[in-house]
Amino acid sequence: MENVEHFGTLTERMKEFREEVLDEKPYIDAQRAILATLAYKENLNQPRVMVRAKMLEKVLDNMSIYIEDKSLLAGNQATKNRNAPIFPEYTMEFVMNELDQFEKRDGDIFYITEKTKEQLREIAPFWQNNNLRARGEALLPEEVRVFMETGVFGMEGKLNAGDAHLAVNYERILKDGLRGYEKRVKEYKAALDLTNPDNIDKYCFYNAVLVLRQEKGLIK
Repeated sequence: MENVEHFGTLTERMKEFREEVLDEKPYIDAQRAILATLAYKENLNQPRVMVRAKMLEKVLDNMSIYIEDKSLLAGNQATKNRNAPIFPEYTMEFVMNELDQFEKRDGDIFYITEKTKEQLREIAPFWQNNNLRARGEALLPEEVRVFMETGVFGMEGKLNAGDAHLAVNYERILKDGLRGYEKRVKEYKAALDLTNPDNIDKYCFYNAVLVLRQEKGLIK
């Protein structure tokens, strides 16, 4: 249903595009999960913030690229429109529990191939007790666990995707550009007093930000 009151009437291009997207069968997509797993395995000795940066680098360098005819902005999060990527660094528990149930759901139905199931089963052991949900659960007091198990309240959203809701300063990004961010980060890093232990985390963070630097082609 179109929300004409808030967004106006769709153009003919977007009407056709919308129907094409809705006609697509949504599949569970393992490509991002495989790349994320590789990045984590390759950087086990790195600070977690650097691992995350290396994971983003791995995904951006290796994800399949497709550009649809009616798209004005290129970009994708899976190998095909409407496919659902998996984020194993957050959680794999519900994914593995529902691996044979995605197509049988009452709502939010996703199709999944046997190959995808095999790929996800292969990487799942690496993420056992090694992701956001596992770390979050380890911090919960026993009293909280009891209330969650009995359904008094839940924290599924926070435990499964704690940093999903971000307010990006697009005005600053457009004004400064990625090169402006790179310059600012390098200045902050150069000004750090590394004899102060409190600055070590900042040093790691700045290095992680600079992973996607000019020679990677993202900052020109």
